[in-house]
This record gives sequence, structure tokens and C-alpha cells, in this order.
Amino acid sequence: MVTIKKLNCGTTVIMEKSERVQSAALGIWVRAGASDEWDEVSGVSHFIEHMMFKGTKNRTAKQIAEDVDKIGGVFNAFTGKEATCYYIKTLSSNICRGAEILLDMLTGSKFDQEEMDRERQVICEEIKMVKDTPDDDVYDTISELVAGGNPLGRSILGTPESLAGIDRSRLVDYRDQMYARDSIVVAVAGNFDEEAIEAIFEDRLTSLRDKKPKKEIQLKPYQQSFNVKVRDIEQTHICLATPGIALDDPRYYAFVLLNSIFGGSMSSRLFQNIREQKGLAYSVCSMNLFSSYWGFFSIYAGVSPEKAEEALDAIHYELDTLRESGVTEEELAMAKEQMKSSYIFGLESVNSRMFSIGKNKLLLDRVYAEEEVLSSFDRVTREDIREVAEMIGDYSSYCGAAVTGRDFDLERIVKHGN
Repeated sequence: MVTIKKLNCGTTVIMEKSERVQSAALGIWVRAGASDEWDEVSGVSHFIEHMMFKGTKNRTAKQIAEDVDKIGGVFNAFTGKEATCYYIKTLSSNICRGAEILLDMLTGSKFDQEEMDRERQVICEEIKMVKDTPDDDVYDTISELVAGGNPLGRSILGTPESLAGIDRSRLVDYRDQMYARDSIVVAVAGNFDEEAIEAIFEDRLTSLRDKKPKKEIQLKPYQQSFNVKVRDIEQTHICLATPGIALDDPRYYAFVLLNSIFGGSMSSRLFQNIREQKGLAYSVCSMNLFSSYWGFFSIYAGVSPEKAEEALDAIHYELDTLRESGVTEEELAMAKEQMKSSYIFGLESVNSRMFSIGKNKLLLDRVYAEEEVLSSFDRVTREDIREVAEMIGDYSSYCGAAVTGRDFDLERIVKHGN
């Protein structure tokens, strides 16, 4: 049973209680991410997330970690395109103490200049790590290309140049604007005292501003583009992408099932054709990225340089087949069982439940009941799949990115074929 409470301070608390477990997971979700930023402060949301762990007026960074260990907790945070989440999981008896630690970080972090300078270097190393990981680098590159200057294409990490320009004043000013009470959702799942959770957050968020400044999103039209990066590596990492749909689009469930059939599992068409039958790639898959207002569909393959064109030709063939012939009843039935099982398995984890209800409430202002999700998958027809396949089936219109040890004309191959 999900309970939603709007606190007097303006923040929403969403709670899903289960007395069958002895633990609880709590997340503070803030609607601030890379898509809120601009060039001069690219990466600032992620920078703030890091700095929240570096000490408050009441605790040093070491004391924060020790206080979490004292209650047997596990805590962390992540920054995305549209949100930042700080979360902790611990025994039910300690969840209020865990909430207090997160609140101290959220409202009392010092953002010490010396710590900022040190953490800036840490993030620069993180950027280098991504650049040294070709499959991460190619996905970041394709995200920028397919978004074409739209907010979702902005890097979460930023660049060394943008980070160098973020001083304490700029970081604190951004935090003060974005971390507003109306843009925060507290999500809790597991076994806990609901009234105690409400009381803690009602009293501790008043130092934050009441409302986040409104920002109108104006999406630029999609433009096909390409980027091939030649590096000293053995493999060729290829990613293709085309516009998709938003999280709340009525075709969402059809898109999820289409992805499962096309490249989302070991029985998928891409995996069976390109890896199992042709032996062209160790890793090949397709993925959906959904946001509250837009999304894209992508295809990835890691192949040897001499096999790149053959692999792309196989992807082209599978897209054409999907668009022209659709999917079989057997494929659709199997994908439904896979997705429903994955969803049900997630319900059995308090962390997964907290992530699900928190994200949906923050980004969509609603929560989906178990029966609604399962029936939505069941209602998808082959005709629904055919409709969304038409959206993503034109191979020649995809953006393309590659990180490779040997240069090749990716644009020619995608636009004109072999």
C-alpha cells in the first residue's frame, strides 16, 4: 500500500510499508540534474552530489561514514539527467537515524573550498575513466548527438573546463536555486514508522527555499549527425540512436517490449543474429532512455574493426525485418513474461521499490499500481509493436557514434548502406 503525504513545508513524502521485511530504504530525490544546467556550469549537479559527502556543520566526512556504519547502513547517491538521489538502506529500527544523516548532508553541508578543489580533481579522474572506457564513451557521445543540443544530451560529469569554472559561490548559488522544497520527494519502502518519518522531514527542510524557479523546455528538432573517435584500442565500439518517447507516453509498454524482442535479452534478435549465428560481437544490445519529456532508442555493438561494416549490415537487416514483418505472437508472449518477471522481482527489494516510487512521483507526479503495470504489458498487441517499430525502424535516419582503433566511414554506411 502506497501512502502519499504533502507536508506543510511543501515537500512530498511517498511511503510503501511492508511488515514482511526487517529493513527499510529511504531516498531523498531532488529534481535537479544535468538537463537543468547550462554550459558554464556543466557538471555542477554531479559536483554538488559529491560535495554532500564531504562534511557538514555537525560531521566531518569521516564521521558521516562512521555514523552510517554504526547503524549498519549502506548509503550512496547518484546524479542523472533530471534528478539527484541520496539514499540509505538499514534495519527498520535505524531508518530514522539514517534519515537524519541524509538530512544533515542535504541541509548542513559546508562545501569547503579546499574539499571542493580536491573533489574537482577526483571528478576529472572520473571523466578520464569514462574516456578510457570505450563503451561508456561511445554511449555518452551518442547521447549528445541524438539530443542535438537539447537538455538530455548534456553530460552528467561535465568537462574539466566547466568544472574549473565552478567556484564555491557558483556551486552554492546553483544548489540554493535547485534544492527547493517543492522539487524534493522523499521515498521510503520497507518496514518503518510512517508518522516518525513525516515528523523528521516536516521539521528539517525549512532552511531550503520553497519553490524551484520554473524553466520552460523548448526542444530543438532532431538532426542526424555522426562522430567517429579513433583511439589506441583493439575493438570498434559502435552506437546508433534515434528519437523515442517520454516516460508517460501511452506507447511506453510497447517500446519496452519491442526493446526486449529486438536487443534487450539473450534471446533477442540482435544477440542471436550478430553474436550467436555470425559471431561478430561479444556484446550487442539495444536500449531505451526515457525522460519525463523525451527519450531515445539506441543500439550498441562491440566488434573487431574488420567486422564493423558486417555488423552494421546485420543491424540494418534486423531493423528492416522488424519494420516490415513485425514480431511473432511467440516473441511477444515471451517478452511479456520477461518484463513482468523483472518487474515482480524488483518488488521484492526495498531498494528497488524506493527507486521506483520515488522516481515516478518526482518526474511524473504519479505512482503505478502493480496490477496496472502488469495489465499494461498484457494489453500490448502485435499492432502496437508494429506502430513503435515504424518509429525506430529507419536505419538510414539514425545518428551514429564510434570509438575505434581503425577509422571508417560510419556516416556513409548508415546513410547509404554497403
